[in-house]
This record gives sequence, structure tokens and C-alpha cells, in this order.
Amino acid sequence: MSLSSSLVDVTLVAVPVAVFVLFMILLSAAGGALLGANRTKLHHMERSGDPRVVRLVALTADKAHPVSAVRLARLIATVLATVFGMRAILAYEDDAFSLCLFALVAVLLAVLLDMVPRVVAALRPERSALRLLPLIEACSLVLGPVIDAIEVIVTRPIRAFRGEAKDEELTAHEELREAVDLLHREGEVVKSDRDMVGGVLDLPDLTLADLMVHRTKMVMLDAGLPTRELLRAVLASPYTRHPLYRDEPENIVGVLHTKDLVRAIDRADGDHGKVDAAQLASPPWFVPDTTNADAQLNAFLKRKIHMALVVDEYGDVQGLVTLEDIIEEIVGEIADEQDVVVQGVRPFPDGSANVDGSVPVRDLNRMMDWRLPDDEATTIAGLVIHEARMIPDPGQSFTFHGFRFRVLRRQRNRITALKVTPVERVRRDGA
Repeated sequence: MSLSSSLVDVTLVAVPVAVFVLFMILLSAAGGALLGANRTKLHHMERSGDPRVVRLVALTADKAHPVSAVRLARLIATVLATVFGMRAILAYEDDAFSLCLFALVAVLLAVLLDMVPRVVAALRPERSALRLLPLIEACSLVLGPVIDAIEVIVTRPIRAFRGEAKDEELTAHEELREAVDLLHREGEVVKSDRDMVGGVLDLPDLTLADLMVHRTKMVMLDAGLPTRELLRAVLASPYTRHPLYRDEPENIVGVLHTKDLVRAIDRADGDHGKVDAAQLASPPWFVPDTTNADAQLNAFLKRKIHMALVVDEYGDVQGLVTLEDIIEEIVGEIADEQDVVVQGVRPFPDGSANVDGSVPVRDLNRMMDWRLPDDEATTIAGLVIHEARMIPDPGQSFTFHGFRFRVLRRQRNRITALKVTPVERVRRDGA
């Protein structure tokens, strides 16, 4: 083969190779833009009324499909560019140096043509996807049926063999939670904001049994007490609403608001004998302990009532829940000048903490930024008893969920104090 004919052959293949290389660059950028595009940002951009954004949002509803089409198109362009390029390389088959140079250049081009467009497109993925939208739509339209056929061919044998076509996907709430956690780890979201978002997402999974003030901690008043004694009791209490019972604590007949009692005494010119506290009390509102927190929040807002009494399946009062209790699950502890703040958690510089057994697991997680499970037990003592399958004695230690729990105090059948230490700290200190 003469040199002139070789030059002619190289010239004839240069144009198609250049075309396919251009397609490879554009398709690499399109793939990077699709993978990096954030659907939340796209929905925000959709408000501008740009029809291209609307088409892109619809196209990315199932992002895997257009991405697969773009990747298949790039693979076809790469194969065709290679076929035409080999014709030019073979013109120098007798020149070993030229062949090695062609091979080196081909490898460098393959890397640059794949990485550079992806990096550039990833800088502004949404804008890049909009600019390349016609190319993405063309690939999806032409190669979409091929992708569908491949999915059918691949997933049917997998479904027949494993009984399922693909792994379980995250729910919308789980995906949002993971996104916020990631942003928190990257420093873009502060802990308090992350906790509030997590609190909102947790409401549907929480029941009133997880939130209520247990009946052993309820401040209840005897409706049969003289008004003067009731007034002293409500003024000494940090709360403004108190359940009233008659004869026995289980027989709750109403809820007395401190302001109503004070107003009635004022209207009676301070004559306590003219005031019947039971008549001032509002009817008690009983709700099942299985009610979801989000449903109860909506019920509070609808009925304009701030307190409900929680009962079990037998109708026995188990505790009470207030609107503030549910809001605190979102925004954290709310304390005012009248509150008696008892945290029950005493952290140490080494990352461990002494914890009262009655502290809810969710509150401990929020305060210490831990991830102890709260689906099987409400309090930290309940978690230890659940995992240990026994009521441990003081001094006993258990390790589970990445933490060591040492029982400090116990009263009868209740664990009243524990020391909780992350396992990493235990291993580091050699304890």
C-alpha cells in the first residue's frame, strides 16, 4: 500500500471518527448531567414555566431509563469510532512506532472523552441537562425499546430464580431523612435543623404510648378537696392543666385549667366557698394509646384542646399527652420560666453519659446524637431490659447496638440509672 493511498484512507475515515467522537463527548456530558441532576432543584426550576424543564422533569421520573439509553448510545458511538479509527491505524501497520503512538493517543482520548465532559457537566448538572435535552430525548426515543427489552430479558430470569426483580427501594421519607443526614455530615445543615426534619418524619411512626407522660408521673387533683386547697395545689404545680379525679385516681372526671379556677375565685370576690372546681373542669378527652402522633396533632388542632388522656385497650388510663409533647418531638425540649427542667442525662467529656432509666430513647438520641433503636422500647431502661431479656442487677454490663450499658442503680423492678458508653470509646480505653 503506497503512502498516498494511506493518506487518502486516513482522510476518508477522519470525518466519521470526528463525528462519533463528538457524539461521545456530548453523550458523556449528558450521562453525567442526568446522574447529577437533583429533582428537587428541577421542580423548583419548573416554576419558571420553561417547557424544557417540564419535559426534563417528566423524563427523569425514572432516571435509570434515560441514563441507560444515553450509556447505550455512547457505547454504540465508541464502537463505531473504533471501527473507523482502526482503518486509519492499519494504514501504518508496518510502522511499529506509529502504531504505538496511535494506541497511546487512543487510550488518552478514551479517558479524556469520558471524564472531562462528566466533570464539566457535574458542575451545573441541571443546566447541562437542559442544554443536552434534545440529545437525551432522542436517545430515549430511539433506544428506549431496546432498554425495555433488555430489562425484560434480564429481570425475568432473576425474578424466576430469586423471586424478586430488584432490591427494596427507600421510601420517600427514608430518602429525605438520608439526604438531610448527608447534608448534616457535610456541614450544610446544622444538628437542630436535622433533628426537626427527623422529628416531622417520625411522627407517623410514633404512637401516643411513646410520647405520653406515664400515669405514675401525672399530677392529678382530687375533685373533693376544698377550693382553697385546690388553689394551693395548682399554684404550686408547674402545669396549667390538671386532671381531676373523684374517689380514686382511675376515675377522672375532668381537666381543670388554673386560669379558670383563678377567674372564678376573682368573680366570687375571693370567697372560695362559692366556687365549685368540678363545675369549672372541662370534660376529659380519652384517646387510645395506639393513636399515631401525627393523627393526634391534627386532632389537637381541630378540636382546639391541648390535653388528652391516654387509655389502653381495656379503657384504663395509662398517661396523658399534650400538644406541647408532640411539638417537642419536632423542635426539641421547650422550657419556660415555670418549668422544672430535669434532663436526666449527664454527659462526660469522654463521650459517655450517666442516664436516668426513665429517659426516653428518642430524647437521648437527640441530645447525644446517637442512633439507639426506639421501636421496641420507649425508655433507655426498657431498651436494656428488652435486649437483656431480664431485669439486671446493679453492676451488670451489656453491649449491644454499638454501646455498652452498665447498670448503676435499681429500685425493685425498675432500673433507675445507667452509664452508657459508645463501644469505640470502650475499646480505645481498654475497658
